[in-house]
Amino acid sequence: MAVVNRVSDHIQEVQRVAEGIASERDAAIAQSWLRCVSDYQLDPLVLQEAYIVPHSELKEHQERLDKLLNTARYGLNTLYRQIAQHGYVILLTDADGVTVDFQGDRATTWELRKSGLFLGAEWSEARAGTCGVGSCIYTGEAITVHQTDHFDATHAPLSCTAAPIYDVDGSLAAVLDISALQSPEPKSGQALALSLVQSCTRRIEMAALMNTFRRDWIVRLSQSPAFLDVDPECAIAVNSSGEIIGMTHSAQRLLAHIHHTDWRNPSVLLGSLLSEYFHLHINELPTLSRALPTEERLISTRSGELWFAHALAPQQLPLGRRKRRVSSEAFACLYQGDRAMERLAQQASQLSLSSLPLLLTGETGSGKEYLARAIHQSSPQKNGTFVAINCAAIPESLIESELFGYADGAFTGARGKGKKGLIEQADGGTLFLDEIGDMPLSLQARLLRVLAESEVLPVGATKAIPVSLRVLAATHQDLSLGVQNGRFREDLFYRISGARLAIPPLRARKDIVWLATKLVEKSASKPMVLSASVQHLFNTYSWPGNIRELDNTIRFALAFCLGSEILPEHLPEDIQGWLTRGSVAENRCDSACVAGDILSTLETCHWNISETARVLGVDRSTVHRRIKKAGLSRHYRPS
Repeated sequence: MAVVNRVSDHIQEVQRVAEGIASERDAAIAQSWLRCVSDYQLDPLVLQEAYIVPHSELKEHQERLDKLLNTARYGLNTLYRQIAQHGYVILLTDADGVTVDFQGDRATTWELRKSGLFLGAEWSEARAGTCGVGSCIYTGEAITVHQTDHFDATHAPLSCTAAPIYDVDGSLAAVLDISALQSPEPKSGQALALSLVQSCTRRIEMAALMNTFRRDWIVRLSQSPAFLDVDPECAIAVNSSGEIIGMTHSAQRLLAHIHHTDWRNPSVLLGSLLSEYFHLHINELPTLSRALPTEERLISTRSGELWFAHALAPQQLPLGRRKRRVSSEAFACLYQGDRAMERLAQQASQLSLSSLPLLLTGETGSGKEYLARAIHQSSPQKNGTFVAINCAAIPESLIESELFGYADGAFTGARGKGKKGLIEQADGGTLFLDEIGDMPLSLQARLLRVLAESEVLPVGATKAIPVSLRVLAATHQDLSLGVQNGRFREDLFYRISGARLAIPPLRARKDIVWLATKLVEKSASKPMVLSASVQHLFNTYSWPGNIRELDNTIRFALAFCLGSEILPEHLPEDIQGWLTRGSVAENRCDSACVAGDILSTLETCHWNISETARVLGVDRSTVHRRIKKAGLSRHYRPS
């Protein structure tokens, strides 16, 4: 009877909060209760047992966190040894709230499973109401949800303490939770649990950063010199240009604090210079090594705070692996001097050595297939076949037979001996699925089976054929939005996006002229150069068609250029129009001023057109155009 009364009292309290009546609960708990009612349409009167996802779905959630699980394993085992005797269990969930790892007393397996403290249990707020994991995911903060703090009275006996684990790019990766079936009444008694969980997540994030950026500078920070080298509070990964490329969550908050920005927007922090936050240049990092006593490794932030710093130099690859990585010129030919492309090439080079499926994103024509081929050429599958499939170019009526092939006599008009599909042709090599966002839903299911089972079933066949291949996919669409709209399968999305590489648009790159020169060398039948005005135009034009448009522009120009220098008049009319629009300000200048400037230079150069063009930094055609516009000749001066 007492239990029934407690449940009734709890439900009434939740209802009062939902009606806007003040509560003595922590603000985070009261706000979560409101979300449960208003956002998730949960009813406190409806008591629900914990939900455990099917085994096949659990495997998919585990695969997404496979790397993190390997990194976190030691820390989780250590934490469990500390708390097991006090009746706690450990749950590690992904960012969706699904438990992908679990440690608990086997003697209480039935009770734990019934309460949802078990492998595969989903603890999102939308599913379970206010709870440690779900509320932690929503707020991004560590939290304790103690007993009747839970929205659903079913979970009222539990005490759950959870802390977020952030990826090196600042995004939420997982949640670590320790929970107990029974615990003392005062919530304050869970303060130690909260401290233990936060300490463990901080160490896991530190290990993940160290493992990910072994080939880059890592700056570890602490406000205590005694703990700097053994247990720092946060760490930042920096590339050779001094740009921030990774961080622990504590560092994410520190950087955001220094710049007065929201830590929930990590993209603002990544790619910025370390010197924007600290009075520290990349060239000074070697002075922060262990060769110097910790007390002397003191740096200051731009906001005036002092931190002790320990800089770890990039690790050198073992000689054998170093030769293998450096010997490949596949990535070097993709860019020159562009920082964003350099970062992309470094990531792609490292990922090419793994079997992880990669999703390449970027605008149409930005060079996704070039990058895919470079990854293949640098991978262990480089001796296999690279098969590229444009999912948007093959008619829907043919795409199934093209991808999967067909058996003998599968349909009217089929070849007598059948046909090997493109997927099977990629066996032992790389399958590149370009514009995968345009693949019909019906075929997405079949492709998922190929990737999950490593076998392909031709149309009309009864026996599957085993295949071993590396999958690279590319799209210019937002596939996560496609998942939300039901146009793209969520399970396939996670299957193809083990890691994602975003290719910058051409207009954002700093090496456009270099790239244009390479395209000229590839297509020209004789030595050709780009004039200064064409180079300027290429650097200022918006390039909506990206590299594909640049390549077409170069080939167009070569068809009309009879000399050895490509000039603006050799370019397509729409690009020449851009040059005209860019010259509006010049055309509005006072004609006498323009004429005087060109005349002065002409006379200084004794009317040598080539010399005048060199002094003005333009090409010869521009000089002739300005002479004509100003009405000049050797014997005429403007009045």
